[in-house]
Amino acid sequence: MMSGKALFFRAKTRAEMSQSRRAGKRSAMQTAHDRFKLVRIFFVLGIAALLVFLTGLIITLGPLEISVADAYSALLARFLPDHFQSEALTSRVVWNIRFPRILGGMMAGFGLGICGCVMQAVLKNPLASPFTLGITAGAQFGISMAAVIGFSVLGGPYFIIGNAFLCALLCSFFIIGLAAIKGATSENLVLAGIAVNYFFSAISQLLKYFASDEQLRLMTNWGMGDLAAFSWANSQLLLAVFVICVPLLMSKCWDLNIMTAGDDTAKSIGVNAENTRLFIMATSSLLVAVIVCFMGIIAFVGLVAPHMARMVIGGDHRFLIPASGVLGALVLMSADAVGMNLMAPTIIPTGIMTSIVGVPFFMYLMMKGKRKEFWT
Repeated sequence: MMSGKALFFRAKTRAEMSQSRRAGKRSAMQTAHDRFKLVRIFFVLGIAALLVFLTGLIITLGPLEISVADAYSALLARFLPDHFQSEALTSRVVWNIRFPRILGGMMAGFGLGICGCVMQAVLKNPLASPFTLGITAGAQFGISMAAVIGFSVLGGPYFIIGNAFLCALLCSFFIIGLAAIKGATSENLVLAGIAVNYFFSAISQLLKYFASDEQLRLMTNWGMGDLAAFSWANSQLLLAVFVICVPLLMSKCWDLNIMTAGDDTAKSIGVNAENTRLFIMATSSLLVAVIVCFMGIIAFVGLVAPHMARMVIGGDHRFLIPASGVLGALVLMSADAVGMNLMAPTIIPTGIMTSIVGVPFFMYLMMKGKRKEFWT
């Protein structure tokens, strides 16, 4: 028989071996986590670099032949005139005609991408987006009301834009208000969004029925979405809203990570799921309202971009939110470039091109298996 001392040392040795194995497993898990974190960082940096390259490439598309090097030189000459030179004609075409449209697509795609990402997170619904929740339907109603009835909250050059912005924002707060009455659960927000979408779409169709040919043409063109409406004159307002809203949405990335596990889990950790949901919806609605009031209805970017990013880097919103924004910018810029050059000189509206790309992806999501697959 073994002595008590020998048994003690054997038990101690087994405990040390077990502790060593656990430490080895933790070390392996930490290594795998760090490696995947680097993959996420490189993915975001890679698509950002692709966005920069695509900007120079799209600038070259058009009647005036411009090389990629000339495109970058014309852009950099604006900021570093002592180091870069550009011809006067090339500089005017790039800076005044082609680059504003690209910048508008970049900002609109980025904003719609991150708004779709956070809306899907707080609603735990893979089909949530500014388009499917009815925010764009509210903006369409504002345009219809200005075109047919002649009523607008603002005058002058903001006759139509003011209505689109106000109605989109009111539509968003109406959805939030309806949900707040019954509790700001994800199901209530989705149902309220569907109800508001159908209501404002019906009213817009009714106004189209009584519209003249000119009024109908205005409503139809705006409803298709067009980046040509973006200019340096309205870029400052859109940039100011971006500077305010994007950091606010990014500040909730940890809360969004926790909320994907469920409201009860979030509350047990100390995250107020209802307040966070209302804050996210209000902030993202403000950003979407500004985008649609200047560029019209652009569908499916807010739906497609977050899923593309989630399929590659998973559901960590520290990386998913910026990745969704950059991919949204890539999708929208690419769709606009195809629409401008596919049947040149005829320009296909941007909203039509994004819908052509988004509808098959939307159907794919509807036929996908269990909804939980999107949050793993």
